[in-house]
Amino acid sequence: MFLRAVGTAVPVTVLEQAAFRDVLADQPGLSPLASRRLRAAFDASEIDTRHTVMTELGGTPGVEEAVHFDTRTARVLAPSTGTRNAAYVREAPALFLAAAKDALGASDLVPDDVTHVVTVSCTGFFAPGPDYLLVRQLGLPITTQRFHLGFMGCYGAFPALRLAQAVCRADPDAVVLVVCAELCSLHLHVGDDLDTILSSSLFADGAAAAVVTGRAPAAGAETVTLDSLGTTLSDDGEADMAWTIGDLGFDMVLSRYVPRILGSSLPAAVPSLLGLVRPEEVDRWAVHPGGRSVLDQVQTALGLSDEDLAPSRDVLRRYGNMSSPTVLFVLAELLRRPCSGEPEQIAGLAFGPGLTVESALLTRTPAP
Repeated sequence: MFLRAVGTAVPVTVLEQAAFRDVLADQPGLSPLASRRLRAAFDASEIDTRHTVMTELGGTPGVEEAVHFDTRTARVLAPSTGTRNAAYVREAPALFLAAAKDALGASDLVPDDVTHVVTVSCTGFFAPGPDYLLVRQLGLPITTQRFHLGFMGCYGAFPALRLAQAVCRADPDAVVLVVCAELCSLHLHVGDDLDTILSSSLFADGAAAAVVTGRAPAAGAETVTLDSLGTTLSDDGEADMAWTIGDLGFDMVLSRYVPRILGSSLPAAVPSLLGLVRPEEVDRWAVHPGGRSVLDQVQTALGLSDEDLAPSRDVLRRYGNMSSPTVLFVLAELLRRPCSGEPEQIAGLAFGPGLTVESALLTRTPAP
């Protein structure tokens, strides 16, 4: 199967990490200890900027009464889950569409070529959903087959690619448009607990799309083949990473033990995920930047170099953790870098709730 293109999109509002740190650390009701922990988490994050659909977080007042953030008082508010989801319904479709157009525009395919749409998201719900809207907004045939994968978390892009691969194996002429979009910032909380502090320092909004097909690109073009995808569960950590729905938004459980658990489980998990390819045979790595400490543990556990993780750390620095689209941002960043001139083996890794580890193995072949 050919990965014909990867596209990305982010909201226009940019959060400067240092400035946002100071806003959150100054929230009323936050204990002095929590404020110190929050500053430490932000300072250790290795994130410079993030993007959000909430323009008020960037200092631009909304057109209506403050709901999520009061720009006059710089206070984070606590809207209901319904209010937050209404913002998702309002803001998410544009991101889905922008990423889809970016991916199609980077390929030699057009909307009329698309036969299947797969959408991914875990930060909001509505029906008819984003898969339906993409068919309408892109002008696809009403017979286009649609799938939506919801509430999987940060690894959701890889199950979507696995579904696309299965579709294309069954029908080599199929063209599958995969689009992931997350609005994590809608679920911003302020609190003393470490889960809330870590989440507030990491998560952001964004979207990414991929075009998968059995149709080969034009002769003379660089090719990227989607060779295999794998999945496994860690023996530990089921309670350390979770995503649940509360009365005041979605609640993230993100234990500080997650990086350590990943670090201890990856050496045994990766060989089975990559099959016959050994980690030392991989030329480039697209690792989901779940956070700085996650990348540190992955690097140590797999013996990777700084260069191997440079694309992941660059995406983390510029965008933070956008959940499911993030690994596709890393892949897009990697594919923008010059090919070595020989076929390259690319390995992708993503992690999520239940301490699921997902993998992708790709081959990049330069133009002849």
